[in-house]
Amino acid sequence: MRFLRSANPSGKTLEAPVDDHRQTVVNKTLRTLGRVSTGYFRGRGATIVSHAAVLVRREQAATGCIGRLTLNTPATLNSLTLEMVDLLQEALDAWRDDPEIAVVLIDGAGEKAFCAGGDVQALHASAVATPGGPCEYAESFFEREYRMNYTLHTYPKPVLCWGHGIVMGGGLGIMAGCSHRVVTEATRIAMPEVTIALFPDVGGSWFLNHMPGASGRFLALTAASVNGADALFCGLGDRFIGAARKAMVLEAVAAEHWGSAPADNDARLHHLLRGFSEAPGAELPAAQVQPHLPRINELCDGDDIHDVIDRIVALQTEDKWLARARDGLAHGSKLAALWIDRQLWETRHASLREVFQSELQLGTNIVRHPEFAEGVRALLIDKDRNPAWSYDSSRSVPAEVVQGFFTAPWAENPLADL
Repeated sequence: MRFLRSANPSGKTLEAPVDDHRQTVVNKTLRTLGRVSTGYFRGRGATIVSHAAVLVRREQAATGCIGRLTLNTPATLNSLTLEMVDLLQEALDAWRDDPEIAVVLIDGAGEKAFCAGGDVQALHASAVATPGGPCEYAESFFEREYRMNYTLHTYPKPVLCWGHGIVMGGGLGIMAGCSHRVVTEATRIAMPEVTIALFPDVGGSWFLNHMPGASGRFLALTAASVNGADALFCGLGDRFIGAARKAMVLEAVAAEHWGSAPADNDARLHHLLRGFSEAPGAELPAAQVQPHLPRINELCDGDDIHDVIDRIVALQTEDKWLARARDGLAHGSKLAALWIDRQLWETRHASLREVFQSELQLGTNIVRHPEFAEGVRALLIDKDRNPAWSYDSSRSVPAEVVQGFFTAPWAENPLADL
């Protein structure tokens, strides 16, 4: 069963150059994706009028084509709906074996955000509609979102992500899966799931476990935000390029002579982006994770998660970044802190395929539990910021309660075919 949610139309008119001999292919692709409300093609420089939640464009380069995907709900900071997930998946599937598409580019509409995460309020509505589950919309969302994330991680062609502005949750999942990830001076990345009783999913169990030292564990537990410099250090970004240079980057990508071999195109894109990252321009923001790493490692040292939580919450500091991190965990769900840490531990040696399968299991169990609904209610629905968490401390959570989140809720994992 397919679930669709309407998006706020932007009414934006886009210029998309299309050669006459490609008109049939473009029309077919757009009809297949079924999200262009009004469109007409008149050869090169055709105008596409679209109200799509994701703008799907095929742009001509010097040789070859660029498949461009723009998250297009700026009023909601490009937060992902199930419709948007499906649009991304359909386009990626269509372009995978298309010999004309050499490179895929993903960006977000507006200047504030690449993507501020998933539509958590829709997930909340699904959770409260059927307490204890199955929560059909939420569980379908997770399954299809993780499948799309896995597609990006394993895509055979180079994928460029322009990660400007806010990048959280589902947005980070998209960016993390791309082969070439650009961050800017305005990039703000966060994994605030502990504050709403969720967990850093969309591949977070993979990239957090691959971060330097204990930084992944610390960021997951505390919801601490990071910037472009931190993204480079933590492996979440590949190139820092000033936001003002975006148009120049896109022009350079369009002017490139792309070939038919993905490996060669990957090298071309790597070289192109390196030139922009090395050119004078915006200043890289001051790092936060690297200078704090010795303290982070000290706070997170040890096998007993209760001791780790106690040390972070008891932290006395005048450092604003560390203080905000401490408060994120202190005010967050202690039950969520336990399943977050357990998930990282259980997937530390897992393959990417196993990571997404385990995340679907945990995510499904979480939306069926009232802790998640309460966290979203307090932070995003009623906004009283006073959640009635199930447990006052991590030590008061029975071991069997935590274990329940790591027990399969179905006979076969829906992502068993990855």
